[in-house]
Amino acid sequence: MNADSPVTEIKGVGEKTKDLFEKMGVYTVGDILLHFPRNYIQFPKIQDIDEISSFDEDKHYAVHAVIKRSAVTKKTRNMIITLLDIGSAGHMIKLTWYRMPYLKNEFTMGRHLVFYGKVKPKNGKYTMEQPVIYDVQKYIQLQKNLQPVYPLVSGVSNNLVSKTVKEALNNEELAADYLPVCVRSENGFCEYNYALKEIHFPDSMEALIEARKRLVFDEFFLFIMGMRYQKEKQIKEKNDFVFENPKFVTGLIDKLPYELTGAQKRAIDEIVADMESPFVMQRLIQGDVGSGKTIVAFLLMAWASQCGYQSAIMAPTEVLANQHYESFCGLVKMFGLESPVILLTGSMTQKQKRAAYERMQNEKNALIIGTHALIQEKADFSNLSLVITDEQHRFGVKQRDTFSHKGIKPHILVMSATPIPRTLAIILYGDMDISVIDEVPAKRKPIKNCVVNTAYRPKAYDFIEEQVNNGYQAYVICPLVEESENMDGENVTEYAQKLKSILSKDIHIEMLHGKMKSGKKDEIMTKFSQNKIQVLVSTTVVEVGVNVPNATVMLIENADRFGLAQLHQLRGRVGRGDAQSYCIFINSSDSKKSKKRLEILNDSNDGFKIASEDLKLRGPGDFFGIRQNGDLVFSLADIYQDADVLKLASEAVDDILDKDPDLEEEDHIILKRKMKEFENVQLKRMNL
Repeated sequence: MNADSPVTEIKGVGEKTKDLFEKMGVYTVGDILLHFPRNYIQFPKIQDIDEISSFDEDKHYAVHAVIKRSAVTKKTRNMIITLLDIGSAGHMIKLTWYRMPYLKNEFTMGRHLVFYGKVKPKNGKYTMEQPVIYDVQKYIQLQKNLQPVYPLVSGVSNNLVSKTVKEALNNEELAADYLPVCVRSENGFCEYNYALKEIHFPDSMEALIEARKRLVFDEFFLFIMGMRYQKEKQIKEKNDFVFENPKFVTGLIDKLPYELTGAQKRAIDEIVADMESPFVMQRLIQGDVGSGKTIVAFLLMAWASQCGYQSAIMAPTEVLANQHYESFCGLVKMFGLESPVILLTGSMTQKQKRAAYERMQNEKNALIIGTHALIQEKADFSNLSLVITDEQHRFGVKQRDTFSHKGIKPHILVMSATPIPRTLAIILYGDMDISVIDEVPAKRKPIKNCVVNTAYRPKAYDFIEEQVNNGYQAYVICPLVEESENMDGENVTEYAQKLKSILSKDIHIEMLHGKMKSGKKDEIMTKFSQNKIQVLVSTTVVEVGVNVPNATVMLIENADRFGLAQLHQLRGRVGRGDAQSYCIFINSSDSKKSKKRLEILNDSNDGFKIASEDLKLRGPGDFFGIRQNGDLVFSLADIYQDADVLKLASEAVDDILDKDPDLEEEDHIILKRKMKEFENVQLKRMNL
């Protein structure tokens, strides 16, 4: 068994488990080893049930008890419930398990057990639902180490992933360390196989930090190496397109019903100069949320159409692609242009796709909008001069490269709302020129922010109802889709039901999350954009670029669980119209550090400043629960917190390519293979 072996070769993984693992992007033994924990827990000390006087609902307890009563089972219409009372009079807890009747046999009289879980009051009694059961000695052993908590999908338990990873680590042939010995020794990195073992089952916090640093370096190193290795193979391409009459663009700008910012105009001037130059453009536009990157893209695509060429923009989600399509159709009509607009997404019917393919062949000056479907094999362009990727941090280098080869050396423009400091952007996008849009349109009022605790919820609900009564709409963001055994926090499913019982019956409330089918998500977002839904309870699926100018309230539950850059992205969904907008961050933590981090958002709407301040607050071991979700294609690495490792990786890549640009030395053969593996992992993460 090796990294490329199917996951079914691991003991205990059958066809049913294989299908569930595939939903997590796990297909091979290597995939499960790269399915890193999202957090770790240290089990609390064991407490005897008769010695506990009170319980905190938010904490997990390890309750020791001697079995003195028999368990009973009850049958309901849908399931069997197992019940067991532990403790003595005055210190009683009712334990409840659903769909686990076999547990009854575990509770023999006089047996000493530890029950791990949350204790909550219910009908005047303390209860513990779905507690995990341990023998006392086994629990004591677990206390000695940090225990991994994995990202899961429905039907997969943390225990199943943990057991599978252990089995894979025990049986997989040791992988040769691809990193040249000189790089490892110069930077003091641990060996690769040791790092894999310690990232999953760390012996100590020190070992975990050491393992993580090595694996973070690997992600940065392979990403940068892949990008620069390809760059070394390329020469500066000749521009075969003739872009004339740039005054056409300024003419459109003059017709806009609002004034572009100076930063938008500068970016347009830089791109126009690139497209008129003798060489093919490779440019990145960095712009904070709400800075107006999309109108810049449209103006350039309209210019391409006017010059007789096709252009294409690739969005990371169907919701955003559809929104761009509607917006671009409206702008073409407003300007009186004779430019065809074509949409191509994965969820379209075969008939619709065939019609789009035919138009892409025949309409030589079309503005083409789509998702990953644009880089599929069947999508052929006939006259493509400009390709744009929106929200570039969602796409890997390979996808960008594939897109660029869809035409005959088209100009490349990528757009990102991730506020990366310029020094890091130069490393991550070393093959590109960079434009920065660092102003927000003048008509937009700054968002008013407030960080509050959970006691503020009733006031927040009243405020949402007031805004809806004034004709506006609201987002409510929760960290979970449904209740989870491994993660505390509000979930979309229950929260939507709760709001329906609290808010006026006239207010239409719906939920949205990533597990829904694309068609359903699009339907809900369309209704929300049309104000047929007034309150949308959602996961972070709405963070990417969705534009609903009528939404004025963003309420984020468990805001302490998100990275600040992601919270800033979410906040950017409001404040997109002329009305005053508000963002309410509900802090469910008592931690002073958590409050201090969220106050950064309270004090600033500047994404670059937020990222910088967040970085200053982080300590050496403070790297779980804060990762900026969605940054590029990294599983562990965080470009803000790990900026020093990113720079080390960049220097190491330069050193190797300076000495061996074709990676032909014996030391580097395995490195080329590892680069290919990393590229495949990227593609899997992008669901391609």
